This record gives sequence, structure tokens and C-alpha cells, in this order.
Amino acid sequence: MGGVRVLAAPFMVTGLAGVAVRDRLKCLAPEDEWVLRAVGEHQGALASRDLKTRCADGLEHGAGSWAARKRDLTRVSSSRIAGAITKTSNDQWALARRCQAAHVRSLEDGIRTLKYRLSLPIGAKGTKRAVGGYRSRGEWFRKSRRLADLKARHAAAVKDWHAGRVRIVRGGRRLLNTRHHLADAGLTEERWRERWEAERWFLTANGESGKRFGNETIRVTPTGQVSIKLPAALAHLANTKHGRYTLTSTVAFAHRGVEWADRIESNRAVAYRIHFDTARGRWYLTASWQRPLVQVIPWEAARSGGVIGVDTNADHFAAYRLDQHGNPVGEPHHFAYNLTGTTHHRDAQIRHALTRLLHWAKQTGATAIGIEDLDFNAEKSREKHGRRKRFRQLISGIPTGRLKARLVSMAAGQGLAIIAVDPAYTSKWGGQHWQKPLTTPRRKMSRHDAAGIAIGRRALGHPIRRRTAPPPHDRRDRVGHRTAQAAPGTREREGTRPPATDHAPGDVPPHGTRKRQPSAPKTVRDAPRTHQWAQDPLM
Repeated sequence: MGGVRVLAAPFMVTGLAGVAVRDRLKCLAPEDEWVLRAVGEHQGALASRDLKTRCADGLEHGAGSWAARKRDLTRVSSSRIAGAITKTSNDQWALARRCQAAHVRSLEDGIRTLKYRLSLPIGAKGTKRAVGGYRSRGEWFRKSRRLADLKARHAAAVKDWHAGRVRIVRGGRRLLNTRHHLADAGLTEERWRERWEAERWFLTANGESGKRFGNETIRVTPTGQVSIKLPAALAHLANTKHGRYTLTSTVAFAHRGVEWADRIESNRAVAYRIHFDTARGRWYLTASWQRPLVQVIPWEAARSGGVIGVDTNADHFAAYRLDQHGNPVGEPHHFAYNLTGTTHHRDAQIRHALTRLLHWAKQTGATAIGIEDLDFNAEKSREKHGRRKRFRQLISGIPTGRLKARLVSMAAGQGLAIIAVDPAYTSKWGGQHWQKPLTTPRRKMSRHDAAGIAIGRRALGHPIRRRTAPPPHDRRDRVGHRTAQAAPGTREREGTRPPATDHAPGDVPPHGTRKRQPSAPKTVRDAPRTHQWAQDPLM
């Protein structure tokens, strides 16, 4: 076991930091849609201009330049709209900056791997922990040219990083590139233009505590009536007093509606966003707010009712229930999903699978869910798995980030804690120690089911193995019995092994006499111990 890396300790995942709910704006009048389009186009142009200014400032940006940008926008809109636009621009620049740093690290990883593989002899065999050399001189030459290309791209990215230069596309870079592939996307130029303009609209308003219903720009009353504070250039379109436009449609949030109503009735901040879905031709209103940080429950309390060990795979979740002692209970369960098709389809598949998993977890009475802290950033490298294209597509298709966010948010509503564990060796050790013992004629254990048990035991703090290796014969009395099932410190769990028969060694059997006399001992031994040990059942 000298090559086994150090495993990270399991930890409790923090709860939700924010909540977002959405409802459709139904039965909008033609005048309402026209006003929404006009406001979105006007404020979208202001947001584009402000984002350009923010990117030009680069690393020289500060509180003074932020205030100057806000003053310039206030003249043509309002102070609250200007604050929302400038804050959004700052957030976009910060996100692009973090993505730029991640891109630099990715290039460095690729360069490091290429250098290592190019230094090896051609045809050198690899191992499980390190890749080997390239198979032919032609492949070696092509990879050497790719190394030069990555070095040039890395130098340009580092130069942009030091200069504070980022590149942001309002509306999305992917949608911008779709303009050159309209036939493949199944879009016409008119449909693409409509979608492009809708993505660049700005109909967002940040909440403000203490104001009426938590937002002055986009106000939603407890009855669902929506009104918008128009910018100064469009104030003539108002249909109510104080330069506001009231929509004929109302909203009613079915999900977390009570929590939303409590916030607006107490005038706490709620942010709103209105957007247009061009594919469906529908308008939607999204409400979001922040939650106060809640103290995470102790680890001992989270595992008191047992856990559900979940192994994440490319097409299903393999879940197994374990009690607080780490014993598997019941049968394994699979929750399938299909990660093909559009982004919305994949997201819906993940959401439905998690819903079924959480409902089953509540029925079993478990108090926590153990899941691997997966991160495939190091495994997605093209340089590490260049020929294994299908494998790279497989691990790239598992949405680990979205899965974590979905699971945490949905488990919080069910009152379940999330325990993240180190994913190292869970499939290997689970299959080695649990797959065969639990396989019966009526139960077919897969490697994924055994991995779920390994994940659950690691979340509980138990070792994956059911028993440790037996100590040598000359040290058995000193080391003790080989069980590792009970928790350390539990009384009567670490005693000696009980006699194999119903009588102690050296005694006469209760029924009958010995047929031969025992031979004289060659060494002097201590008297046999009579202290029995107890252990919780394994199954």
C-alpha cells in the first residue's frame, strides 16, 4: 500500500447561499410586449456601453471609476438601474478574469504533460499513474508542434492576464459562433437575429431592503401584479403615476411561494429578471434572493440515522443505504438518466434522477447522503488521454458542477445533509471487499453498487474494508482481534477471539473422554482468557 495517496477527510457541504424561482408572464397584451422590448433594448445598449468601459479600465478600476460610470448612466436611466448595470458589468469582468486564470492553468497542465511524454523513448509503456511515450515518430513530431502552439497560446494568455485584458461577448460566444453555422443549428438568419437581440436585452433589477416589497425598479405585489420603473428616455410610456408601467399579467410562484411572500411583505430585498424565450415565444419572471448562512449540523448528528452512499456514473446513480455502523441495509437502487440531447434535456434528466433519489432517501429514514467530491478537470486533458476520445467524451459529459449545485439545493429542501468524500479507490476497493460477499442468487451486485457502499462507509468515517488483515500468530495476543467494524473506544469490541469449540482448550469435553493425552507443551503459555467480545452484525 505504499503507493496509495493520502486520502482527504470527508466534510459537510454547506447549504444554500441563494434561491431563485421562476414563473411565466401569461396573457401579456401587445402593448406590454412592446414596452418590454423597448425597455430591454434601451437598457441593453446602456449595459453594452458600460461593459466596454469596464473592460477598458482593466486593473486600474476602482471605486472612483465605478462611481463615475454610475453617474453617467443615471443621467439617461435612474440611479437604481445604473447600479444594477454597473454591478452586472463588474461581475461579468470578474467571471471572465477567473475563467482566464483557469485557461492559463489548463495550458500549463497540457504543456507539462507534453514535455513529459516527449522526453520518454518512443513506444515506452505507461502505468496507471503516468502516461507513456508516443507510439511512433510521426506522432512524436505532431505533438512537438502542438507543444510549440500551446507555448505560444500560453504566452499570449499570460500577457493578457498581466495587462488585465479580458474578452466578453454579451449574448454569449457560443451563440455568436452559431451565426456562421445556421444550417447545422437549424436556424434562419431572422430567428438567429431575434435570439441574439433577446439575449442582449437588460431587464434586471437588484433588490433593496427597506423599500416597498423589496424592489423599487421591478415591483411585484403579494397579489402578483408586476410594475416596472421606466428609464428617463421612456418615461412617456408609463400608464401609472411616478413613471411606472404596470403589466396586465400577474405571477404566482408555486415553488417557494410562501417564502417569497414572507420576504416581500417584510420589505426584504428580492432581485427580479424578465427574459424572453425565443424558442417558445414566452416571457418569464425570475425572482432571487439570498439566504443567511446557516450553521452546518455536526458530522455525528448527520450520520446518526445512517447515510445513502451514491456512486455517480455516466448514465445512472448507484445508491445503497447503510446504517450508522456501516452495514448495508436492503437492496441497491439505481436512478437512471440520459445525458444526451440539448442542455435543457440534460438538466431535466439530472433533476428528475435527483428527485427520485431524495424521495427514496427520505423513505428509508437516512439523515445524510454521501457522494464523491468529483472533479474531472485533470482528467479531461487532451494530452493525457489523446487516443481515448470516447473516454474523454464520457468524463466531459458528466456535469459534476451542476450535479453538486442541484444536489445541495434539493437536499436542503428535504432536510438531508450532504457529506463529500474523497473519490480515490472507491470503485476498486468497493468491488474488492463488498461485491462478492453481497452477491446472492437473487441479488446481482455490480461494481457501482459496491462503490456506493464504499462511499457510504467513508462518509460515516469507517474504513472501506469489512475487516483488517489478521495479525501474525506471534503477535495476535498483543494486537488483538482483526475486526474493524466497531467504532474506536467502544467497550467489549476489541477483545480476544472466543474459543472455536464449546469448551476451553485443555479441558475435558462435556460428553465423553479424550482418546489421547495431550502432548507436553514445549513452551510455557499464559492461561487462556475467558473475556468474550461482542460485535454488531455485519448484515
